[in-house]
Amino acid sequence: MSKKQNNKNGKPSIGGGKIKFNIYWIYALVLIVLVYIAFDGGGENAISKEISWDKLKKALVAKDFSKINVVNKEFAEVYIKNEAIKNDDAYKDLRTQKGLFSNGEKTDTKGFYIYKFVDYEDFREQLKTVEDQWIAKDTVGVESQVKKQEIISNLRINVESETRKSFFGENSFFLISMLLMIVVWVFFFRMMRSGGNGGGMGGGIFNVGKSKARLYDKDSDVKVTFADVAGLEGAKIEVKEIVDFLKNPSKYTELGGKIPKGALLVGPPGTGKTLLAKAVAGEARVPFFSLSGSDFVEMFVGVGASRVRDLFKTAKEKAPCIIFIDEIDAIGRARGKNLASGSNDERENTLNQLLTEMDGFGTNAGVIILAATNRADILDKALLRAGRFDRQIHVELPDVEERKAIFGVHTKNLKYDDKQVDLEFLSKQTPGFSGADIANLCNEAALIAARNNKRIIEKQDFLDAVDRIIGGLEKKNKIIKPREKKTIAYHEAGHASVSWLLEHANPLVKVTIVPRGQALGAAWYLPEERQITTKAQLLDQMVSLLGGRAAEELVFGEVSTGALNDLERVTKQAYAMVVYYGLDKEIGNLSFYDSSGQSEYGFQKPFSEKTAEKIDAQIRTMVEEAYEKAKSLLKDNREKLDALAQILVEREVIFREDVEAIYGPRPWDAEKETKEDASQIKNEESESTDENA
Repeated sequence: MSKKQNNKNGKPSIGGGKIKFNIYWIYALVLIVLVYIAFDGGGENAISKEISWDKLKKALVAKDFSKINVVNKEFAEVYIKNEAIKNDDAYKDLRTQKGLFSNGEKTDTKGFYIYKFVDYEDFREQLKTVEDQWIAKDTVGVESQVKKQEIISNLRINVESETRKSFFGENSFFLISMLLMIVVWVFFFRMMRSGGNGGGMGGGIFNVGKSKARLYDKDSDVKVTFADVAGLEGAKIEVKEIVDFLKNPSKYTELGGKIPKGALLVGPPGTGKTLLAKAVAGEARVPFFSLSGSDFVEMFVGVGASRVRDLFKTAKEKAPCIIFIDEIDAIGRARGKNLASGSNDERENTLNQLLTEMDGFGTNAGVIILAATNRADILDKALLRAGRFDRQIHVELPDVEERKAIFGVHTKNLKYDDKQVDLEFLSKQTPGFSGADIANLCNEAALIAARNNKRIIEKQDFLDAVDRIIGGLEKKNKIIKPREKKTIAYHEAGHASVSWLLEHANPLVKVTIVPRGQALGAAWYLPEERQITTKAQLLDQMVSLLGGRAAEELVFGEVSTGALNDLERVTKQAYAMVVYYGLDKEIGNLSFYDSSGQSEYGFQKPFSEKTAEKIDAQIRTMVEEAYEKAKSLLKDNREKLDALAQILVEREVIFREDVEAIYGPRPWDAEKETKEDASQIKNEESESTDENA
């Protein structure tokens, strides 16, 4: 084959390909022209050398100069005669040659020396000394004063002054304007080119289409590992598998399996979804792109889709890698529900592009997508299907054992009393706390201890931190009238009494009438950690919540606004029992709960008006029956209620032991402890049997 190849037009091409025009050639040409104009000096073939005063003085005394030109009163140009340059070797530094390859013969050259002086007047004095030497030499033997004056007048050095501006100084406005035009031209030309190709290069004007994902690799500062993630054992197993997929892909592909494309972390806020993702970044040792769902949203149309394209383009270049999108519900909300925005919705365009990139015609080999949300019910169904998010990893609130492990992680760097502070006790006192809540509790305990000038964190500091987080900050200076204080005391005593007398109510921990946060009083209970809840348990909880208002009516004959929170919780619970859980006989085994979460966009109820009336009636009946039961219990135990309220008024705070001293021990607690002990003994016996076997 010939080295010379022909193109489509039959013309030869160099190196087998066409020479393509490049816009940068024009920029280079313009730059060369500007440099030539700036440094050419008008085309004069002149040599200039800087000179000292001693050498300059010799030239002046010998009269080898033709003229002296002072420029801007900063320096002097002393022009040397051509004959002197050619014949006197003292000026050989001003000689040139006739070309690059000449034999060095002397030429007539316009040359001058540059003498830089500090002060113009001092320079004139230096020239005057030279003139005096001339006069002293040329007037020797001349007696005629007229002749002498004539000689002196001819021996004066003529100095020309010039105000000179540089090329850039004279044409600064023109040059700056031209340079600015070139820069703007290049900028917009490149931006429009990158934006004109659909943002595939992550461009667009002002680079708004560029992905904002932060890249973590093995050399990054992410030091979180799975050892830092306490609890969440089930979620950690699934996430560890993803890490193993990337580290040992052949282990799975040899059997014909495919690496999952994505996993969705679902769970309440603060349970550790983002922490799990950070642990993956620290363990995987592969490039890890992290960004939020809101990072795709921008005021410009098409920016979100452009950022999605740029993100996946970069990820493919660095595969195998992981992309983590936190709060994906910002862009993954179900489509077609926001009717006011029209069909060309920016968020929907971003979601469509994400769906295409995750499982479209393009290949994303080695790119695994992790996402986190606490609103999985509102996500688009197309986003959740297999092939995009193959797995949904549920990150639930920690149980008592997991809370103990989380306390162990967050107290690792705390200075606390090991003998006083029992982590198992703290884990039992914090049901319903998430990992973020526990971290906040540990930090709050340290702050409380430091506020009290303690050198070590004590048990009471942790308990005070629990109270602070649940109830808010104590307001001991808040002025409360005696009548109001008594009302609050009976209200809280009513809660404590009813919950103590009911089997399924939550056990009491502490009651206070010291204002906390927005509440004038508060009661702490230790709820049981149940997986399911029966109707009887829910009804007892409602009766307990209404105990405060029932006590007010029973004692004072009137009710107050202090039961607002209680009534809100009771109403919602009764509504859920009737509408969602199907626990009402009149409505029947029906549930109007929509697990998909799409009903929030609907404009009508999922039941008829007749059914709605029945629901309202049953909710009202259920709440009133609970209220009457609370009043009945308090009426039967009026003396004990008064005693408990009196202690509250005097001490402002009572504990479980005080209630037990008045009402006696709860029989249900004893039964529960007996059952737990029996279960524990049975488990121990079975373990010993297994060991013997």
